[in-house]
Amino acid sequence: MEQRIIISKNIGEELAKAISECEHDKLFVLTDETTHEKCWPTIGKLIRMRNAKVITIKATDSHKDVDSLAQVWQQLGEGGATRHSCMVNLGGGMVTDLGGFAASTFKRGIDFINIPTTLLAMVDASVGGKTGINFNGLKNEVGVFNDSKYVILDTEFLKTLDKENILSGYAEMLKHGLISNDKMWAQLVNFEISNPDFELLQTMVADSVEVKKNIVKKDPYENGIRKALNLGHTFGHAFESWSLKRKPILHGYAVAYGLICELYLSSVKAGFPTDKMRQTVNFIRENYGKLGITCDDYDELIELMTHDKKNTAGIINFTLLENVGKIKINQTATIEEIKDALDFFREG
Repeated sequence: MEQRIIISKNIGEELAKAISECEHDKLFVLTDETTHEKCWPTIGKLIRMRNAKVITIKATDSHKDVDSLAQVWQQLGEGGATRHSCMVNLGGGMVTDLGGFAASTFKRGIDFINIPTTLLAMVDASVGGKTGINFNGLKNEVGVFNDSKYVILDTEFLKTLDKENILSGYAEMLKHGLISNDKMWAQLVNFEISNPDFELLQTMVADSVEVKKNIVKKDPYENGIRKALNLGHTFGHAFESWSLKRKPILHGYAVAYGLICELYLSSVKAGFPTDKMRQTVNFIRENYGKLGITCDDYDELIELMTHDKKNTAGIINFTLLENVGKIKINQTATIEEIKDALDFFREG
């Protein structure tokens, strides 16, 4: 069954329907400490959830690890889960990634439903079948491709988020606009993100998810066009890993910073229009601030890029753009060009 994405108007009705269509003997809900406090009350009162067993893990990406995964497996086992059980992942990308991986591997796989509660999870982590955990200091190093049966998107949950987490998800939306079309890109760079209109944001989230869903459908295992979704991520993952050893930054901030570097490379190497590059870069700099790297960090960042899963035979791969919606996958850059992009990033 293809993953079904529901833009929610009534979370109670839609969740009840999704659960009833995933035949199960026992129902489990995975939350983290934050979503258990802020989001579980919204669905915990539903009749359908009355007998659900709640598993709660520690919050933040630093706990997206083997220990948390083992805790979920253990609690599924102790709770009497079988191959016919179902798990609802209620949380941000950390919960949907780890929960999806736990569900995909327990008893060789049980059904799961994602209810993303952050903007990042709505437009990125919960859609497209990527699950996994961080391992050995590297992001998403271990995981599998496996779709949730349903994804239920309700922007009401976004009202529980702080500004930084809204911005984190918005960076992935910005990426989706850049790989899609001028109209979507222009709406995103002109949206009042510091004071969001949540009703308009719901339709923008739906558009953003549609971009990702269509790309994933064409290329579920990332052999070709799905690499379009990696725009901003080669530099971004390096920034994210670099920050883990210092002061960790949110994934979307890392992607936003990565977009600055990769739009610069797109401009230099693929002819991406300078005015669009500047407009996007200015939007990012105004809203996301700076990352305090110096030229002394360049070698470490480049080393981190060489570990990226998108690489082949040790060659660093980038997704670049000729224009908005004109994607060039499997692009390379010299060490000098990468350092130039980092110089450009620091200039702002």
